Order: sequence, then structure tokens, then C-alpha cells
Amino acid sequence: MIQEAGKLWGMRRLSDKYGRFKMTAVDQRPPIKNPIREIRGTDQAPWVDVAAFKTMLVEELQSESSAMLLDPHFAYPAAAGVCDPEKGIILTLEDSLFTETSGGRISREIDNWSVEKIKRVGGDAVKVLAWYRPDADKSVCQRQQDFVQRIGDACQKYDLPYVFELLSYPLSGDSEKTSDYVEMKSKKPELVLESVRAFADQKFGIDVFKLESPLAAENVPGVGGDEWEEAQAWFDQLGQAAGRPWVMLSAGAGMDEFRNILTHAYKAGASGYLAGRAIWLDAFQDFPDWDAIRVKLRSDAVAYMRDINALTDAEALPWQSHSCYGQSGPVLINPDAGFRNHYSGFGGNS
Repeated sequence: MIQEAGKLWGMRRLSDKYGRFKMTAVDQRPPIKNPIREIRGTDQAPWVDVAAFKTMLVEELQSESSAMLLDPHFAYPAAAGVCDPEKGIILTLEDSLFTETSGGRISREIDNWSVEKIKRVGGDAVKVLAWYRPDADKSVCQRQQDFVQRIGDACQKYDLPYVFELLSYPLSGDSEKTSDYVEMKSKKPELVLESVRAFADQKFGIDVFKLESPLAAENVPGVGGDEWEEAQAWFDQLGQAAGRPWVMLSAGAGMDEFRNILTHAYKAGASGYLAGRAIWLDAFQDFPDWDAIRVKLRSDAVAYMRDINALTDAEALPWQSHSCYGQSGPVLINPDAGFRNHYSGFGGNS
């Protein structure tokens, strides 16, 4: 598969030198803002608190990461100055607020933020989360697809990798009705797979899928555990549906649960992880004791990252080795003396 220069370089920036993704998410907003707001007893979480925590995450965890996922509200403006220039930077584009309708959830971009701005501030990739249920109202599904494709077109125009995250959620009639950023424990793996297949269409322009476990985290035994082959079958189908590099998200799973998930994902061809709360949530419980948080990040969180990184090194599939690139792997478009003449940088060859 031929690759535009920017996307190819961006993919390399996100991974380690062997092509495996060890990406840490610090772009979360409600999962960080809401607990801080409650503890502080304020209407809104103080910007300085959220920004300070995210800066600490960057300072303490980037050494074990191949890339960091930041948001434009807190993490980027507060922590850009401490980001290691040897690490990739992904910037999120979706608003944490969504419209809840009787037919399903509708996503939108952060106001006054765009793929172009992500390119201009030095981002190596764009990340977008879309809530999706294939059994939602048809008009809602179409609006979500239009949202995803619109951003994919912009990523193509500005030649940035598109990291796309899919999350299932409860519809109005489901028992787990919530608007929180938590895993839907009663999710059906068939619907998770159907969602991935829908967005695997080339028209969406997705370069890396960031996927949830098809099974609730607490029900994933880990390779070698009781009845692990049955769980593995679902992960195998997940990888087949993606059809390109994909990584696992943690969705608030515990450390042991997420490690179990990774064993299945890597056996199915995943190229790494893009995770947050599984890594740093335990440390966050000590807020507002900043010293205690830093101690736990340096000890427990870093030790955990080294553990799953060793697993990633041993078992994850390098992104360049995915079958979508063919036997030769990703190849630069026009790698010859005429490169500058053919490359436009705005949507492909000129």
C-alpha cells in the first residue's frame, strides 16, 4: 500500500522504532473533571487542577510511552513545554459533550478546533471518538458516519494519520442507561464487530483503529485462562474486521483486566495500546494530594507500563506488518526525484 508522506511519517512518530504503539491517553475530560469538581465542591473543576494533573501525567509517563494523547483544553496548553520532542503527539478533536437523542448519541467536534489547527500546532495525528450503535436510529447512524467521514477527509487533506476510536453505549431502552464514560458491561460483541466493519470502509480514511474489547473487561480471561479460546474467537474477528493497524483502549478497566485484554488482542494482531485510566486511575484516587499522586505514578503506574510494554514488545504485531500494506509494507508515494512535483500536501498528488 502506498502512503502519503505525512501519514507515513506520522505513523512512525506514534510508534516505537519497531512499529509498536505504546500510547498514553491524557485527553480525558469528564473522567478527570468530574471527580475534581466534586472534591473541590465547585460548579466546574478548576482549570489549574485539571491542567496540573495532566502535566504530571506527561512528566511521569512519557518516558514509557511512544506517544501521548492530549486535549486542547488542558493537556496541550499546560504540558506542551514539558513534552519530550522524541515522543509523538496526538491531539483529540471530538467534544466530550454529545447530544443524547431518543434514537442515539450524536458527536461533534470541539468548537474552534480543527484538523488544520492540530497540524499547525505540531500534532502528529488526529484522534476522534465516536459513540456508535449499529442498531440506533438510522438517521443517527448516518450523522455519525458523516461526522467521521468529514474528519477523515480533513486528515487526508492535511496529511495526518487518523486515529479513530469506537465506543458502544446504552440506548434509551437499555438497562445500563448512563452518560458516563464507562464501559457498557452488557454490550453485545456482535454489535461491536458490526460497528468496526461499518467504519472499515476506505471512504472514512481511518489509519489506526482504537478499539474496545468486544467482551466486558471483567469477562475476558486472558490467553491461557479458563475458556480463553471462546474469548479469543471474538478478538480474532475484531482484528479481521479492522483490516488495518489497531490498538486497544482500556475504557476504565483495571490493570489486571486490561492486561488480560491485551493478551487476546495481540494474539489477534493488534499493534499496541492507547490507554489512560488503566495506567493512572489508581494514582488519581489520591487527589488532591499531589505528592502521593506523583509517588504512585512513578512506582505503580510506571511499573505497570513496563509490564505491558514488555508484553507489547513480545507479542504485538508491528503496524507496518499488517496485511493491508502488502508484502512490501507501506511505501511512500513517488519516492524519486520527482517527489516534490507530485506531492501537494493537500489531499494527495497534485
